[in-house]
Amino acid sequence: MSNENKIENCAPACKKTSIGGQALMEGIMMRGPEKSAMAVRNAKGEIILETNENPKPMKVAKIPFLRGIFNMASSLKSGYHYLMRSADIAIADAEEADREAKEAKEAKEQVSAETVETTETAETVETVETVEAPEAVETAEPEIEAEEPIPVKESAKEEKKTSVATTVVMVLSVIFGVALAIGLFIALPATLYKLLDMAVPANLSAKTVGMSIFRSAFEAVFKIILLVLYMLAVSRMKEIRRVFMYHGAEHKTIFCYEAGLPLTVDNIRTQRRFHPRCGTSFLILVLLDSFFLGIFIPASTALWLRIILLIVRLPLTIGIGYELIKLAGRKDNAFTRIISAPGVWLQHITTVEPDDDMIKCAIAAMNEVIPEDKTKDNW
Repeated sequence: MSNENKIENCAPACKKTSIGGQALMEGIMMRGPEKSAMAVRNAKGEIILETNENPKPMKVAKIPFLRGIFNMASSLKSGYHYLMRSADIAIADAEEADREAKEAKEAKEQVSAETVETTETAETVETVETVEAPEAVETAEPEIEAEEPIPVKESAKEEKKTSVATTVVMVLSVIFGVALAIGLFIALPATLYKLLDMAVPANLSAKTVGMSIFRSAFEAVFKIILLVLYMLAVSRMKEIRRVFMYHGAEHKTIFCYEAGLPLTVDNIRTQRRFHPRCGTSFLILVLLDSFFLGIFIPASTALWLRIILLIVRLPLTIGIGYELIKLAGRKDNAFTRIISAPGVWLQHITTVEPDDDMIKCAIAAMNEVIPEDKTKDNW
């Protein structure tokens, strides 16, 4: 079905969609109300398209303030799967292309060596090398980009079911990631404050509301600084910068759809790349509401007990952050602009203007997840 048939013309920002996405290695994943689709470019420049039906959510995953933790867990699981799958396509295919190029080079050198042995003059050698080595002519031809995505057949999908070993690796990776996040964003700030309290003459652990606010603010500011520094550091890596470019393509494509415009490269390129429902904004909101919840833990609380209490309140922190991000995506008023501002600012780091090839990937993935009934994806 064409873009024009799927998207009716209407005024700018005519709808708020629940469709979201994720930037991958050389591609994009879009998740709609019924299906998820991944569009990734392989080493040949072709768009490889995979589409899957979304699992039915549990009823408890629809309850406000509880749905945040369930949606986050689901997003982490599917996000990891699609990220690994995109790496298989982008990196494995690139390694295969490098191997084929190396073999072609070796074959060319062998042909050239045999030609040199049988020629009598340097002029004959030059002529034979030009005529006898078809590989040189082929590699000089410009590569033709495949504009149509290549869908993965159902039989191929069945062959790619996650093995037990892969599942174990995924579980261990998630456990390690959660432990690292808890260490960096909960245990480390709390420990640093305790060390500061021991180092300065003032009693920073006094049993007062003021000290509770100060300690919670110290920890929240430290977390935000740590997150920003991390984003700045990884953004300097070439591979991550390309992921951030795909991130920009994802946002622009969703904005274009929400504006009711046909999904074309020209229409998408003019859209903004900073979206209020971005996962980056969600992270900032979680860190900010952790400040308000931290006020209720007295500054005098023992370090080990404070760390435990901060971990225990994580589901509530995530739940509040999720409700705020939903509100920011649904409404456009002074309050939502205020709570969206920090996340939008951080998106200046985590999103970069994409090129046309990246936008085409976003279009391919988006077209697969737009429901026939356009009310199903209303935010």
